Order: sequence, then C-alpha cells, then structure tokens
Amino acid sequence: MEPPLCWITNEFDRSPGELLWVDSDRWGPLQGSLLNLSYGYGKVFLVLHEQVAGQRQGGMIELPMPAFPTGVMRGRFNPADGQLYVCGMFAWAGSATHPGGLYRLRLQQKPLHLPLGMHVVRGGLKLKFSEPLDPASVSAAAVRVKAWDLKRTAGYGSKHFNERPWSVSNASLSADGLTLSLEIPDLQPTWGMEVSFDLRAMDGGPVQGRIHNTIHTTDDSAVGQR
Repeated sequence: MEPPLCWITNEFDRSPGELLWVDSDRWGPLQGSLLNLSYGYGKVFLVLHEQVAGQRQGGMIELPMPAFPTGVMRGRFNPADGQLYVCGMFAWAGSATHPGGLYRLRLQQKPLHLPLGMHVVRGGLKLKFSEPLDPASVSAAAVRVKAWDLKRTAGYGSKHFNERPWSVSNASLSADGLTLSLEIPDLQPTWGMEVSFDLRAMDGGPVQGRIHNTIHTTDDSAVGQR
C-alpha cells in the first residue's frame, strides 16, 4: 500500500470529501494550494504538503470560517468570478445535518494569518506563514506538539494510542518574519501528530490554529539550518 499523505483521525475530520486545487488568482496567497472538503464536519481545510525522498507527507489546518450547515463533498472555482462554489448534503453519519446546500466561498481582502507550508527536518519543523509574525510573540511556550499511534482495524477510524507530548526546545523566526523554525528533539516519523500555536502577526492580529499531520520521513539535507 502506498502510504497516504496524512492519516486524519475522526476528531479532526471524520469523513473527508474531495481534494481540490486552488486555481484562481482571486485567492491571492492561496493560489496553487490544495484544499480538502469535509463531509463529516462541513469544513474546508488547507492541506500543507511536501515531498521528501519521493514520499508525500503533510497535514491539514482548518480555514478560519464558520462550518457549513451540511457536509460539503464537491467544489469548483468559477472562472467568471474566481470564487469557490461547494455543494453538499446529509445522508449518513455526520455532524452537519442540514438536508443540502450550494454555497459560495469568497476570499476576503484581509490577512489570512495562516501557515501556508510545513517542512519537516531532522529534529524540527519549519512553518511558513501568510503574513509576518511579531517576533515578540514567538517562543517555545507558544507552540504545543503531541504525537500518537493509530491502530488499523475493521472499525471506522482509530483511537489515539500512546499519546505523548513532544517538547519544543526552541522557536526562532526568519528575517522576513514569515518562517517559524521549531526545534523538537523527540520528533520522529509518526502517523499522528498535532501542532497547535498561539502567536501574533505584525499587524497585531491573532495567529492561532491547529495542524494535524503525518511524518513519514525527515529532510536530512536541512539538518542544522535555521
């Protein structure tokens, strides 16, 4: 079996619907990004992905928007207005139980305050954000990391087994304020992982979120880089 880009647990998204590339210049910094639509929770996620040693890996973070009243399963960008139209319904187990709907998702002209990329290196992570971070908000205490194991069974999803915290020993910011480098001594390949952060942008806006991701391998060529 070819390993998936990311193992997502039920608590984060109980039923992914469709992967969709952003091919609209009206979506600014998200142009060319990958989205995941959620039938289970009626949400849209940004997929942070990379390829290391020929293996795709990465994770997902929820777009900062209210959940839809239905699950969403299909989406397309309209060439006329450049915005995303999604449709969905409720027909079986899910949390968004409105019978059905067609929705327009429009990117507003305001800061996203989102990580747009995630890169795994030996002993750490690099997160690239959409807008510069305030250096005063960056510290190891502002980021929390944990990992867990999953068990493959005939059941729908898996509980978290051997859940453990991974301490962040250091957090640093690039000169342009866009890339946050995290030193995580315990980091190693894992099916299940969560990175949560509580930071601030240079414009004063909150930069908060939670990433669920999978690590298959690390990029040893970046060892020692900041």
